[in-house]
Amino acid sequence: MPAPVDEDALAAAVGRHFHERVGVEGLHRLSGGASRETWSFDVRTANGPRYGLVLRRDPSDFTGQSDRGVEFALLDAAHAGGVAVPRVWFLLEPGDGLGSGFVMERVDGETIPRRILRDDAYAAARPRLAGQCGEQAARIHALEPSALPTLPLQGARAQIELYRSYLDDFGEPHPAFELGLRWLADHAPPDPPHPTLVHGDFRNGNFVVGTDGIRAVLDWELAHFGNPVEDLGWLCVKSWRFGVTDHPVGGFGDVDDLLTAYQGARGGEVDPSELRYWEAFGTLKWGVICEIQAFTHLRGMVRSVELATLGRRVAEMEWDLLELIDGEA
Repeated sequence: MPAPVDEDALAAAVGRHFHERVGVEGLHRLSGGASRETWSFDVRTANGPRYGLVLRRDPSDFTGQSDRGVEFALLDAAHAGGVAVPRVWFLLEPGDGLGSGFVMERVDGETIPRRILRDDAYAAARPRLAGQCGEQAARIHALEPSALPTLPLQGARAQIELYRSYLDDFGEPHPAFELGLRWLADHAPPDPPHPTLVHGDFRNGNFVVGTDGIRAVLDWELAHFGNPVEDLGWLCVKSWRFGVTDHPVGGFGDVDDLLTAYQGARGGEVDPSELRYWEAFGTLKWGVICEIQAFTHLRGMVRSVELATLGRRVAEMEWDLLELIDGEA
């Protein structure tokens, strides 16, 4: 279980930003987020205005592949560049006693895929989501690299070696992943001459969705520079369809709608074979991440039943990967 957030400490931190005393109300942890904590709360100022805010922080001193300062800077730059993201307010300081994290505005809507894909409230929005994903992805990939924080450069081959090293560290046999890594290496596209920002986790479950469609893109902790088609392939990974397999884009749309909107928003043309490549890569990547999350629990870095149960998803990813590469030249 995560350590509770001290309301008085949070009020003091927010008050520092507002330069006045504030009250915190309705503090509760939001569902989802196996690797980061997200807490929703309202702030009441002395003069009367109320603000809906979110605290996003690490669950312990373990920060994984990114840290909240980088994510804060990314969200700030993305907001300035027209991407639908929450507006960030301030970074936590060591003296706040709240850990590593930041506070941002709360964007009302739904993030739970099961509801987005099945509830009547989102029936009118679902046909628009694939196109909106294409538009948001194009805006992300158009952000000027010089305006962004320092991020790793991760092309296809660099990531193949990265995830191979993770797999080797587990000390467990995974023949399907080994075959997949070989296939990915044999079919890797060349690195783009001008790498763009890649969100790294652009998928159903990381969107705030309202009756009007996508209101915000969340969870930027895997962002890097690389091939923009990676984001589109990740969005099409079978796991992110959440049981609605007849719609390959997030369980809510079709590839033609995604790519037409992406191109229309000046995201460039996408070769379907390259999209399939990155879908296969994303499937392997998610399988290895499930292993990483499970070992984060098993090695005692963060004790979490949610992390532990992700280890059970690995066999599912192996099957999906084999289906994708079977018969491919």
